[in-house]
Amino acid sequence: MSVTILGPLAAGGVQLPFYSFKVPAGFPSPAADHLEQHISIDELLDIRAPHIYLVRIEGSSMEGAGIFDGDMAVVDRSITAEHGHIVIAAVNCEPVCKRLCKRGPNVILMSENVGYPPRYILEGDELIIWGVVTFSVRAHDPKA
Repeated sequence: MSVTILGPLAAGGVQLPFYSFKVPAGFPSPAADHLEQHISIDELLDIRAPHIYLVRIEGSSMEGAGIFDGDMAVVDRSITAEHGHIVIAAVNCEPVCKRLCKRGPNVILMSENVGYPPRYILEGDELIIWGVVTFSVRAHDPKA
């Protein structure tokens, strides 16, 4: 699975209505009295912070984690990557999205799809963690 860096979000933003009720799979008509507040998606995902950047995910190796081909991932460079985090990293200059696994002195980048083998970081490999994935966003309209 590879990534395409999209960069930081441009200035500006729109406040969207946020309804306090949870929506079942039948989606009832939202009533005005359920309007709790206005929110900004970029504020909710903290994507205006200078340590945040966006990437487009390519491939299916992280589907088990709910990250699919074409999804956009929000990546936080300020979080120290730890065991279990989903990270954007470069292995020998090749960008990847994987789950970071530390077993003793061994570092393994794990896929979340059984069709993809784990990537063991070996002596001589260069591993650079670019950041921790905090959110992913998926378009449900095939034209988007």
